[in-house]
Amino acid sequence: MSRRRSALSRRVLWAAVGAGAVTTGRVAGPPLVRAVAAFRVREIEVLGARQFSPRAVAAALRLRPRASVFDATAPLVERVKALPGVLEVRIERRLPGTLRVVVREAEPVAFVPAARGGSLLPVDARGTLLPFDPARTPLDLPIAVTADSNVLGVLALVQAVDAGLYQEITVARRLTRGDVALELGSRRVLVGRDAGPEVIQAVALVAQDLAAKKRPYAELDARYAGQVVVRRRAGAAGAEQARGPGA
Repeated sequence: MSRRRSALSRRVLWAAVGAGAVTTGRVAGPPLVRAVAAFRVREIEVLGARQFSPRAVAAALRLRPRASVFDATAPLVERVKALPGVLEVRIERRLPGTLRVVVREAEPVAFVPAARGGSLLPVDARGTLLPFDPARTPLDLPIAVTADSNVLGVLALVQAVDAGLYQEITVARRLTRGDVALELGSRRVLVGRDAGPEVIQAVALVAQDLAAKKRPYAELDARYAGQVVVRRRAGAAGAEQARGPGA
């Protein structure tokens, strides 16, 4: 009986090792395999973490003593996802004794004033406060005067569509009817709360065209369908001209 059990163990071991395979299954392996000392977790690789240190991600796993790479990974995934600012987690087994943790963090889009004042805190597009350490990864973000969903949504849109334009934004604030003003130094851009990617692309094209022609402006108003209004003075009643993205 003991010989048969030993032979079975060797067959299971051979099948599991499989020439150094990488597996991603979230369920636990057979108890016999999990008990094999060779499969105890000896190393944790963390990929994709920018704001959290690998040590913090590894600690969030809360592995049991003598944890096996064949332990169920679903609970581990949920523990790491509980970290503020972590959106997605995938755990891979790298035999014989390594767990690879791949994370996708929320993208910070702005700083907002702390509730009690005195400091600025990074938030994502949904207004979730992100406990990121600026000493670990310095953040260069615009300031949202309030954690308004329209403002943060527009900032996230600009960030995704035109990184260059996003980097120029210093302050963002909500206007009446939910529209958003983006301040770019002494200039500003006005967009509607329901602006889509094509609006941001049009603004960028008009700004580039004006810069190439060395034509000064104070305000680009993109709240009108199919056009960007160029003003020499912010809030002026008369516009210099209404321009489409290809005009």
